[in-house]
Amino acid sequence: MTRFTVAAAQYPIEALADWAAYEAKLTRWVEQAAEGGAALAVFPEYGAMELASLDAATMGDLAGSLASVSALLPRVDALHADLAARHGLHILAASAPCALPEGRYVNRARLFAPNGKVGLQDKLIMTRFEREEWGVSGGGPLRLFDTALGRIGINICYDSEFPLLARAQVEAGMGLLLVPSCTEALHGYWRVRLGASARALEGQLCAIHSPTVGMAEWSPAVDSNRGAAAVYGPPDRGFPADGVVAVGELDAAQWLFAEVDLARVANLRADGGVLNSRHWAEQPGGSAPLPPVELVDLR
Repeated sequence: MTRFTVAAAQYPIEALADWAAYEAKLTRWVEQAAEGGAALAVFPEYGAMELASLDAATMGDLAGSLASVSALLPRVDALHADLAARHGLHILAASAPCALPEGRYVNRARLFAPNGKVGLQDKLIMTRFEREEWGVSGGGPLRLFDTALGRIGINICYDSEFPLLARAQVEAGMGLLLVPSCTEALHGYWRVRLGASARALEGQLCAIHSPTVGMAEWSPAVDSNRGAAAVYGPPDRGFPADGVVAVGELDAAQWLFAEVDLARVANLRADGGVLNSRHWAEQPGGSAPLPPVELVDLR
């Protein structure tokens, strides 16, 4: 499948009364994505942090929120796997802190295919807040997921601002880049937005941006959330002149739906008005080694 509808969430961080409230909320959101015809539903970075509200003893504590959310991940992932299979769509789950055996935490996104397979992508480059205050560290490796929709890569928030990561995935065949984000101010939102747009330009690909939105004053980690979901493409024929295929209403809780056509992406890479992807190596330093990419089969 090369032409399909994507749904990018502007997902609100909310205090939850209990697990049943979370299950009902996530189920409702996925049902709405499926009803809109989406083959892929994309949730944002750290959207899972609302689960910290289920533990009143730790919800206001940075370290405690890491532990409480990480402990719920098996249950969270089982729910996502069920919803992906039930509705026949791919779901990028909201990223979450995940405790590793050695005791440190990474920021992990999980891509669920309707056939039951799951791909993991850790954030590689951490923001100052993550590394200096929260104690979340970089993970890896950088991966690319071979799916029924094509080859999909994930750059979590800050990762999208570093072009060599996406370039390595492009070299491995990526046509669709997912950029889940969590930004507390418009400065951060625009950094990620400009990064995602630049990656779409350089790689001649489609980039899907999904942010958290809303205020959660009870959380020291995700208390303020600003942004708008969007789909970006290369500013070349068949795409809008500014490369913005679709963009949501700033800070509103909503799904943004848009159609992507990866055959059009392939055509532009072969015979576009410009050939950014092909000409990458001609820039000074452009032939330098790229980060390794692990290809994961989710077909």
